[in-house]
Amino acid sequence: MQIAILGATSQIAKDLILSYSKQNNHELTLFARRPQAVSQWLDSIDLSDRFAVADFAGFTKEKHFDAIINFVGVGDPAQAAAMGASIFDVTLKYDQMALDYVQLYPQCRYLFLSSGAAYGSRFETPVDENTSAVIAINNLQPQDWYGVAKLHAECRHRSHPELPIIDIRVFNYFSRTQDISARFLITDILRAIRDKTVLKTSSNYIVRDFIHPSDFYKLVIALLMSPATNVVVDCYSKAPIDKPALLAAMHEKYGLQYEVLSTPIVINATGSKPYYYSLNKEAANFGYQATMTSLEGLIAEMNAICW
Repeated sequence: MQIAILGATSQIAKDLILSYSKQNNHELTLFARRPQAVSQWLDSIDLSDRFAVADFAGFTKEKHFDAIINFVGVGDPAQAAAMGASIFDVTLKYDQMALDYVQLYPQCRYLFLSSGAAYGSRFETPVDENTSAVIAINNLQPQDWYGVAKLHAECRHRSHPELPIIDIRVFNYFSRTQDISARFLITDILRAIRDKTVLKTSSNYIVRDFIHPSDFYKLVIALLMSPATNVVVDCYSKAPIDKPALLAAMHEKYGLQYEVLSTPIVINATGSKPYYYSLNKEAANFGYQATMTSLEGLIAEMNAICW
């Protein structure tokens, strides 16, 4: 299968590329706004001869692809906040690039990396197949823009039911290649363990569901190998984990020292999300079965990190 990866500098894209590198029945072309950064990364992992790299000018309608996977965007809430309203233009530009190609070659599959943020900023309970997106249309805030941009893309995709487009909503993801400077609870924990400092965290109760890179790869393969359709799927692991259990596990396993504060200190670039995960198991209809719980996946990846 000939696969175009759009946004090959993203962490989750790199992890998927690494998974694909272990197989010989797929050829990937890696597109990025900074192709030199992708080439340098491939050199660093001894894969410089494995995949073709190009800037987006090289993504033309003369090229043949069986599938496009679009990772263009941001995953770090601090970056999302800094990007501001320009996230609308960036999301639209590269999504339209892929749509134009698929409209010309409707046999080409298109996987779009969406986000759980497309549901809106309210997560008082986990979402499921009956959950509606909630957007404060008369009081839009900057933290809403990321999710609205993803929701707009999903609406564009559903408006073309004849095209083979699947949106993959990612909620929580962690791997050994994670940018440790990113502002997530899990990276704050990782830095505290590495630096032997005390983690100061809010008392807010939250639940997260981290999909492991190997399970994400299995999901992508399942979607591409299934009959063509136009739908959206939510990512999930075998089981989520709440904040108290996560902190306790990190203390027991890695000696994390932490202090729970009464005031919130996290960056809510995409809104507060107490129960940021999904109970929607639509992906199972494509043959996807998660093999790791959130905690198992976190421990597997953290054990691989050189402290």
